[in-house]
Amino acid sequence: MAGKTRQTDVLIIGASASGLMCAIEAGKRGRNVIVLDHANKAGKKILMSGGGRCNFTNMDVDAGNFISHNPHFCKSALSRYTQWDFIALVNTYQIPYHERDLGKLFCDDSAKDILDMLLAECKKANVKILLNSEINDIDKTDVETFVVHSSSGNFSATSLVIASGGLSIPRMCASPLGYKIAEQFGHHIWPTMPGLVPFTLQPHDKDKLETLSGISVGCDVGNERIQFKENILFTHRGLSGPAILQISSYWKAGEEITINLLPDIDVAETITTRQSVQPNIKLKTVLSELLPKRLVAALFEQESLDQPLQALSRDRIRQTAKRLQQWKIKPNGTEGYRTAEVTLGGIDCNEISSKTMESNKTTGLYFIGEVLDITGWLGGYNFQWAWSSGWCAGQVV
Repeated sequence: MAGKTRQTDVLIIGASASGLMCAIEAGKRGRNVIVLDHANKAGKKILMSGGGRCNFTNMDVDAGNFISHNPHFCKSALSRYTQWDFIALVNTYQIPYHERDLGKLFCDDSAKDILDMLLAECKKANVKILLNSEINDIDKTDVETFVVHSSSGNFSATSLVIASGGLSIPRMCASPLGYKIAEQFGHHIWPTMPGLVPFTLQPHDKDKLETLSGISVGCDVGNERIQFKENILFTHRGLSGPAILQISSYWKAGEEITINLLPDIDVAETITTRQSVQPNIKLKTVLSELLPKRLVAALFEQESLDQPLQALSRDRIRQTAKRLQQWKIKPNGTEGYRTAEVTLGGIDCNEISSKTMESNKTTGLYFIGEVLDITGWLGGYNFQWAWSSGWCAGQVV
């Protein structure tokens, strides 16, 4: 697009959680900041997150809650802008929130409260946000200046921040733009994959389990490398729920996962005890006291469920317990970016400053948030990474 080039100090591509946080901090320092976003609304992912309630951080944040080829990279940012710093900001705006299981913090009312807070902070810092702005191309005209050509005009800046996110949830305007810009300036990109995503099932498992749609059970779900203790949810397409979303980020195609449907009891001992006091009751009666009847019926043959406990051998009791506590299932795949909450992989953190988020290859170029090879667990960790990485870049751009 021809015409006059508008000059600014800091140009941020992406009105995302990290982009808005960076804009606020840079604006507070007196820098002139312009944010460009191709969506028609700022912070779209914030609005839809946490079922519309925004799980904005977690009470317990640690580098171990993140996945990266460089597991140490996130430590600096997370220690310099902590969950307590963001909670303090939320408290300043008197946004009501509550804590759920495993330290997750959610808004009482709406995710809009968090977005409104960020936009109010942007306004106070004189940040200009231009929406419906498609990026056409980027040039670095000299050692110090970037020129960005967009549908909203041409812009020049000494600091260019890429906060354009990953590939998850394309209906929220996700795009590979950040990776393309990184590649343009010589950065290595680790292969990207959907993370925090439901599993689809092999046809034979789907036929057997799709009738369980809507059932939720507290479980241990794991593979050889890690396990999570949270709920799983049976859907008409496969398996979802917090524990499944968590393990999906550590799953490799073709791999089995192991599900313990009753992690808090010794199933074999429970059946054996009941056998000694109520030998004539049926196995299905005991198991249906522990798990939903439809789930029990899907896992065992009706003939075996109808047997009285006195007919069960020790080996048979062990096999029954194993079926419930070491249930192995091989997912067919995942639902992909369409429903994934995050993107695994991304820009190689070894080529970025962990203190400032600046490229080690190009002076004045910064990458923050999900576009980097940092992926948090479910539970507010990805938002905390956005706040922390955005804050760090905002101190220096």
